[in-house]
Amino acid sequence: MTEIDTRTPGSSASDDEQADYVASYQRLLDTDTHPVPQVLREETHDLYEDQNFIPVSRYISRKYHELERDRMWYKVWQMACREEEIPEPGDTHIYEICDKSILVVRGKDMSIRAFYNSCLHRGRMLREESGPAGNDLRCPFHGFCWNLDGSLKSMTCEWDFPHVDKDAMNLPQVKVDTWGGFVFINMDPQSESLASFLGDLGKHFEAWPLEDRYIQAHVAKVIDANWKIAQEAFSEAFHVITTHPQRVVGTGDSNSQYDSWGNFNRGITANGVPSPHIKFTPSEQEMFDSMVDARIDEDPMVTLPDGVTAREMSGLLAREGLRDVIGDVKADNMSDAESLDSIYYTVFPNFHPWGAYQRIVYRFRPNGDDHNTSIMDVYLLAPFTGPRPPAAKVQWLTPEQTWIDATVLGSSARVFDQDAYNMPKVHRGLKTTTQKYLPMAAYQELKIRHMHHLLAKWVGEEVD
Repeated sequence: MTEIDTRTPGSSASDDEQADYVASYQRLLDTDTHPVPQVLREETHDLYEDQNFIPVSRYISRKYHELERDRMWYKVWQMACREEEIPEPGDTHIYEICDKSILVVRGKDMSIRAFYNSCLHRGRMLREESGPAGNDLRCPFHGFCWNLDGSLKSMTCEWDFPHVDKDAMNLPQVKVDTWGGFVFINMDPQSESLASFLGDLGKHFEAWPLEDRYIQAHVAKVIDANWKIAQEAFSEAFHVITTHPQRVVGTGDSNSQYDSWGNFNRGITANGVPSPHIKFTPSEQEMFDSMVDARIDEDPMVTLPDGVTAREMSGLLAREGLRDVIGDVKADNMSDAESLDSIYYTVFPNFHPWGAYQRIVYRFRPNGDDHNTSIMDVYLLAPFTGPRPPAAKVQWLTPEQTWIDATVLGSSARVFDQDAYNMPKVHRGLKTTTQKYLPMAAYQELKIRHMHHLLAKWVGEEVD
């Protein structure tokens, strides 16, 4: 049986006790019924004490947004789409960030290129929607046309442009590269390579290659809050006790582990163990029911046999559920930790792929050039057998809709709604506060500290 930590909130913690919290996840891995991948045994981080206090202006200042836009968004690698969203020659995908529109194109040679989505004649957007473009990129205004590789194909009434050098009329390209089946773009021609920027991220996903997944679902919604407020709601388990109280019986929130490497970081939150905050010792059945979001007025989804823990049963069910897709060898060797724990990575500035076989990937970005609203994308990436299934089309939720209206998200939608409820309240509160700085928890908000540490390097420390 897993040893349960029953420490309660409000008690003072010595340095030894704080270290005990940090080490608790590694002790839990020692109880796993299967060998745990070495990558989950890694522990490394800085406390980023330069971010003990984060300026409020980073969230609400128009000036800071403009600095962020010009110094970071227009110069950093960022995920634009999945390769499977542009599978055939002539397929296009529009990615927008701040006031830039980028056109990602699959060429006839199957190469992926990215261009500024603007006609070189009068500046009209070449494409307004993602999807097949045919054999070329033709401006709907006057018909100027480019090949899929960006070279000029034709100019309408070419005779009337004797002053134009046709060799200078190729579409300006944006740097593009791929990782894990994702397409990344970078508008800075002097930027480092994507491989250099990502560092050792690939090693963390060797056992769970994301390129072998497909988009099972993609849901997006405009959030009434700055993109960092929305992102940070998914960067720690510190909030679970208050925001997701239905989860605390089966989620070890304050016992989470946080790590960082270069331009990415990771949080790991155990499931199948109780929160250290609760003052009673739940049964294994109660923990299991909490994990599967079971209703208290219904019979259990599964009744645990005597001596079987919530983690053991959840791991067993997950392995069996994936067996037909990932094969017997992988299923038989998958640890409980891989099958049920929340292993959530963040790649600077806004890309959040989850590890193991949790299907979630998040992306957060400004909503156009508005620093008061943002766009939250939720992808579900699933493994598959046989031919790659077609990528699900994005489902945009209206302002009136909640995440629960996206039934493809299953029980996770209720959790997203609870998080989304906080976001505009945080933004409004930050506009109200007289504080200039926000204190960050030394360890539990380490992922946030790390992202702001990197943000300050890109943007600077200007405070209004």
